Amino acid sequence: MLRNKKLIIPEKSGSPISVNCLIFMGCVLFSLPCAAKKLYKFQDAEGGWHYTDKVPKAQQVTKLKVEVRQLKVEPKQRVWLNQMGKKHSPEFVIRNDYSGPIEVEVVLSEKINVQAKPALPRKFVVQPGTSSPLFGLGALDEYQSWQYSLQYRYSLGEPLVKHSKQAIYYPPFASDRTFRISQAFDGKFSHTDKQNKYAVDFAMPEGSEIHAARAGVVMSLENDFFQGGVDKQAYKARANSIRILHDDGSMGVYAHLQVERAQVHEGMRVKAGQLIAYSGNTGFSSGPHLHFSVQVNQGMNLVSVPFQFVGAKELATEPTAGQWLSGFAVD
Repeated sequence: MLRNKKLIIPEKSGSPISVNCLIFMGCVLFSLPCAAKKLYKFQDAEGGWHYTDKVPKAQQVTKLKVEVRQLKVEPKQRVWLNQMGKKHSPEFVIRNDYSGPIEVEVVLSEKINVQAKPALPRKFVVQPGTSSPLFGLGALDEYQSWQYSLQYRYSLGEPLVKHSKQAIYYPPFASDRTFRISQAFDGKFSHTDKQNKYAVDFAMPEGSEIHAARAGVVMSLENDFFQGGVDKQAYKARANSIRILHDDGSMGVYAHLQVERAQVHEGMRVKAGQLIAYSGNTGFSSGPHLHFSVQVNQGMNLVSVPFQFVGAKELATEPTAGQWLSGFAVD
């Protein structure tokens, strides 16, 4: 997904320099989060009809004459390359709105009479919030005009994570439930790319409890998509999901969740076995199910890695298609 932002810095009166810059942003993610939107239609005591995106107050509404419509939402940008400092000697910072680290690559894709300090391209690891200045730009010849284009892309997680291959993952549902794995590692329907190669799908009715397979911090969540289907182009980036950052830097992804039923919030620390959401059928999906994978950042790309579930008698086994797994009570 690409976004672009154009900044034109006009020539300052009495200054020998004029600057043009163009900034492009790209991301290497499944999807970007969005904000929920509902339209409320209600009738007041005088019989007049009103439309609002805020929940009407009880005194505004007569009896049950309220209609609620879920509106489509647009992806929300979560990472920015922002300029600060003087116009003709700008410095740049990254703003990261995820509740975990990201890796950002910045490229000086076009340059006329311009230099970067430190030199670009360069990759930066940025923690949540706004970074300190990462690099600056300036003219080689201050008496000549200069022009540049900046491009940047990012991936979630820190690079070269040494994730624990011995980590324990519990089946991600309630201890009194049993579900069948409908698609496992290398599944032919949708587990064919690097992000999903080592993913598992559990066939389950909508509204089934989803529990954390491993402890960590909620790095991001999408909670507001309400449609799904097998049109990959239309739905691949529209699945509700929760991404949990584990202590070793890997990330657990729980996808196709029900709309507006997340039980956690970004930045929240969760325990293994904790209720986090309810299963659904949102995004690129052929039927109600839970998609679960463990991902790491490798070479500015999210890739899935193998894992094992704790099963009967607390034995850890690699999940296989057709296998039935029972939830596991976590102390």
